[in-house]
Amino acid sequence: MNKTNTVKINENRLCVTRTELAEMLGCGLATADIVAKNSGARIQIGKRVLISVEKVRSYIDEECNKNECNANDY
Repeated sequence: MNKTNTVKINENRLCVTRTELAEMLGCGLATADIVAKNSGARIQIGKRVLISVEKVRSYIDEECNKNECNANDY
């Protein structure tokens, strides 16, 4: 069995890597990439790719609010 990797992330950081974002969200890299792209949080500086934590949080809040409205329709 593979060992689970854990990444310690300082909550005050402005940006994280895709691996750190996946760890924060509890998802895989592919899903983390989709969230980063859809939220407009992806920042590329040279070859380095970082994701804005603030934009991801805002995006997730918006998505949660949309889903709450949709859940009330049923």
